[in-house]
Amino acid sequence: MNGTKDWTFKDEKLAQNFDNHVREQLPWYDFATQATAFITRSYAPKDGLIYDIGASTGNIGKALTPLIEERDLRFFAIEESEELADNYKGGIGKLICQDAMEVEYEPFDVAIFFLSFMFMPVNKRGKFLDDLMQKCNYGGAIILVEKMEAEEGYAGTTIRRLTMDWKMQNAVKPADIVAKELQLCGIQRPVMKHEMPFNAVEFFRLGEFAGYILEKR
Repeated sequence: MNGTKDWTFKDEKLAQNFDNHVREQLPWYDFATQATAFITRSYAPKDGLIYDIGASTGNIGKALTPLIEERDLRFFAIEESEELADNYKGGIGKLICQDAMEVEYEPFDVAIFFLSFMFMPVNKRGKFLDDLMQKCNYGGAIILVEKMEAEEGYAGTTIRRLTMDWKMQNAVKPADIVAKELQLCGIQRPVMKHEMPFNAVEFFRLGEFAGYILEKR
């Protein structure tokens, strides 16, 4: 062992600086957030129910607030980290501080994973997604924006280097980039293509990250 500590969201310093951190690491963060909000508008009916699974500090909730008010939607934000939950700024709705896999879900219209599915245990998340889809109302959808398993060959190497270049252009120190990658070993497991159902529709891709719509029909 080299003494590297695991990455964790249960860190007060990280939680207080989370909004800046993700934008520093992921320059497309706000664009993908707005795209997710637009797609949610396309699937959430009046008086419907939305889950934000792995809500962090509430960027999705904040983006959806006008829609929630306009359509009288019920909105539940689920975040396991008490530190992130204490810094939640997601607007209206109910915040649930609990492991998302232990929540008892009601029938819903839209469920959103925004950079959270990749932190769930690989041996459990497939069944969790299947069970969640069973709870989705017909006409609804599950939306995922996640880091995907690396492509093979030189193209895959180039894409990984692109991600590092983004971070360095945002003044992230090379040593910090390497340190975080090592801390994420076994904690963040990129999503494998075969984990996406056959009917998954891709709506976003940049570097190692992609967004999918899983419709219930």
